[in-house]
Amino acid sequence: MTKWRAKQPPVVDLPEIVVIRGARAIDSRHGLDALVDVVLERGRIARVGPNVGADAAASERTKVIDGTERWLLPAFVDLHSHFRDPGQEYKEDITSGLAAAGAGGFAHVCAMPNTKPVNDTRAVTEMMLYRAGRVPGPQLHPVGAITVGLQGQQLAEMADLREAGAVAVSDDGACVASSALMRRAMEYARNFGLPIMQHAEDPELVHEGDMHEGAVSSLLGLRGRPRVAEDVIVARDLILAEFVGAHYHLLHASTRGAIRLMREAKSRGIKTTCEVTPHHLLLTDAACLGYDTFCKVNPPLREAEDVQALREALADGTIDAIATDHAPHSPIEKDCEFAVASPGMIGLQQCFGLLLDLVEQGHCSLPRLLDALSTAPANIIGITPPSIREDTLADLVLVDPNARYTSDSTPQYSKSRNTPFMNRELKGRILTTIAQGRIVYQYGGEA
Repeated sequence: MTKWRAKQPPVVDLPEIVVIRGARAIDSRHGLDALVDVVLERGRIARVGPNVGADAAASERTKVIDGTERWLLPAFVDLHSHFRDPGQEYKEDITSGLAAAGAGGFAHVCAMPNTKPVNDTRAVTEMMLYRAGRVPGPQLHPVGAITVGLQGQQLAEMADLREAGAVAVSDDGACVASSALMRRAMEYARNFGLPIMQHAEDPELVHEGDMHEGAVSSLLGLRGRPRVAEDVIVARDLILAEFVGAHYHLLHASTRGAIRLMREAKSRGIKTTCEVTPHHLLLTDAACLGYDTFCKVNPPLREAEDVQALREALADGTIDAIATDHAPHSPIEKDCEFAVASPGMIGLQQCFGLLLDLVEQGHCSLPRLLDALSTAPANIIGITPPSIREDTLADLVLVDPNARYTSDSTPQYSKSRNTPFMNRELKGRILTTIAQGRIVYQYGGEA
């Protein structure tokens, strides 16, 4: 049975000197892929190089971490998580969400605004940051709402949201359907340096559909959400983004048509970025056979040709970032008929272990995967990307790349269990996560 840890993992204030010895440090952004020691002093990276930690490791005041046969990576940045706090803390709260993020190797996490109340005001943004500040774990970055109450009628006060600490704006969970409103939103967001993050599904075309419209939905007798619903909105938004000059970010891309549009827009210099989730890279709509509500997500799981297009786009950089879309739900929202189940699955702790197999299978290079998990998402929200460079604050993750395990055999820190990957074999275990110079997660060897 899966172990659930209701509280934040122990956070360790690093001693004055920490030495990570003999790890394979990989930071392709700075041309680093070598067996080195990394010396941290007061939470900052002081030295990187072969045997530079030998002298310091001999001191009794030094904490030594064995990196033999381990990878040391820049910590991950998640653009897209739902922490349900405030308002639905029975599913997740900021404490449990950040704990799961740390256990997944993340040093930075963006929290989407579909809370209760919606994060459409300075007060809610500040409250989220205050609560996160009391939990010494990964850093929380709130995403504010585009419209008041996510209702698609009136723009939220983006200036207030930006000043309070929001790094982007989004109505995720709801598409901004009005072209006029989206144009105005882009104009305001551009003025305040905020990316517009769009959940691209035309609400009239999806019309309360339950899953991807295709052969599987027909077989199951479920209402369909056609891929064209995503393509239409992406095409419109890219035209508006080019006209306005705003930064447009496509959330959880899922169709081959959207990828084609994004690739063409980037070739013309439109300021646009996009993300993909692990589940859209790994699963097709066939996973819904048997009415598995853990596989109900929005946008829905698509067909094999869409998955192939997403993998190719990740490999060639058309897709900039990987984001978890961590969406916790309690059993009451998932243990029910498929048509009434809430969409979404958790993913913070499973993300890296699921995706490393894509590298082994040749779908994506390791440097591209790591860039999509760390540097690219950091650049999208305008924060300093984690790196393995001297004189930088330590945002690092130590990984055992050869470990194989299941989530069900490992302590889970999210309050929710809604994922079809709980018993799937994962490759690459997170051993230690350092965020902002502090150890926020250490694997304790539980099995």
